[in-house]
Amino acid sequence: MNTSPTSVHELPLFPLQSVLFPDGMLPMRIFEVRYLDMIGKCHKAGTPFGVVCLTQGSEVRQREPSASRGGKPSGDGFANEAFHPVGTLARITALERPQAGLMVIRCIGTHRFQIDSHRQLPHGLWVADATLLADDPELPVPDDLVPARDALQQLLRAIERQMQGADVPVQQPYRWNDCGWLANRWSELLPLAPDVKQRFMSLDSPLLRLELVADALDQMGFQLPPET
Repeated sequence: MNTSPTSVHELPLFPLQSVLFPDGMLPMRIFEVRYLDMIGKCHKAGTPFGVVCLTQGSEVRQREPSASRGGKPSGDGFANEAFHPVGTLARITALERPQAGLMVIRCIGTHRFQIDSHRQLPHGLWVADATLLADDPELPVPDDLVPARDALQQLLRAIERQMQGADVPVQQPYRWNDCGWLANRWSELLPLAPDVKQRFMSLDSPLLRLELVADALDQMGFQLPPET
């Protein structure tokens, strides 16, 4: 467990239109040259990369409209990218190369980090100097939030039955009495906007995160089991 801030230098970044939470699973198909090289190096060295949520731009690099229409491109001729300053390290757990120019990987989220500075390399890859944030303290689920725990247990049982042995989106070990783990798994599964998920992930208080998740469940009309 990471309990004290640690600096990470030249961390390769992968901006996405989604949010990765600690202990969350992330499957990806990689085909952009800048990321094929980066993922290959990370896998060979056994080092993580950083996942950050985009605030501007898209996951697949595209030329700016002015350039595609024959106009003069600005900057490096590609659409600008911007992203939130708090992200999560991703550790590669599986990698396949089904064909030339394509990687299929699976990752797991580990530690959150805060970007201190970042820069873009000539071929488009972003790298950052960052500080790892402390892991969530293990905080028991209070009585008033037990229904959120019970509801997730019911939902996962239903998903497991439906998927019939295929990989479910939440992997064991299950930490049912841990506020942070419970809030993170709900945040992954709920149809929340990326900015909302980013706000939840960035919170340092696992209890507050779970309370906000419970509020979101209530607003969506999700029927929680009655308190016992």
